Amino acid sequence: MEKLNLTKKYKTYYSAKERPEEVTVEEAFFLSLTGKGDPSGTMYREKISALYATAYTIKFACKAIGKDFVVAKLEGLWSFDEKEFGKYGMSEAPLKIPRSEWKYRMMIRLPDYVTNKQINEAIETVIQKKGLPFVKDVEGYLMNEGKVVQMLHVGPFDQEPVTLEEMRQFMEAKGLKRNGLHHEIYLSDLNKTSPEKLKTILREPVV
Repeated sequence: MEKLNLTKKYKTYYSAKERPEEVTVEEAFFLSLTGKGDPSGTMYREKISALYATAYTIKFACKAIGKDFVVAKLEGLWSFDEKEFGKYGMSEAPLKIPRSEWKYRMMIRLPDYVTNKQINEAIETVIQKKGLPFVKDVEGYLMNEGKVVQMLHVGPFDQEPVTLEEMRQFMEAKGLKRNGLHHEIYLSDLNKTSPEKLKTILREPVV
């Protein structure tokens, strides 16, 4: 049985150049979980554990009926309360907003054939077998991002503002305005890749 590899099936979705570009992103279905706080904190790690445990439970359930797939890359939508902190530019926000104040929706793309019923069954299975906190907060999430400006960031996360500034200048030159949440796709294995070699796709929805 051949596994479905979403990274290979949707090559354009999981690829970007080391310069800003304008692309259109297709609608996609995700396993998702929301939260707020420092991504180096305990709560964030527990939420990611809940997300992955559910994703792998869905994978094994699909494998049992002949529809195996490779669990896809982790992604995140990031935002902050603009009423409280003001409307910082995209390259300023990472420097100005405390890490504890960032809101996130972490996501793992799912094959089109996975249903909400299967997600709910997987959640119940994880709760019963592993008792992980936050599993009950996992849900299916349909996203239609549409037109975006994107760029591949190579290096540590704390250097992203340099890449974001390049994207901002590109958007300004094209007369494009932000139209959604900052989106990151984590292409590298954080446990095996040194910070200077990390590869992250940065996306900004635009109009």
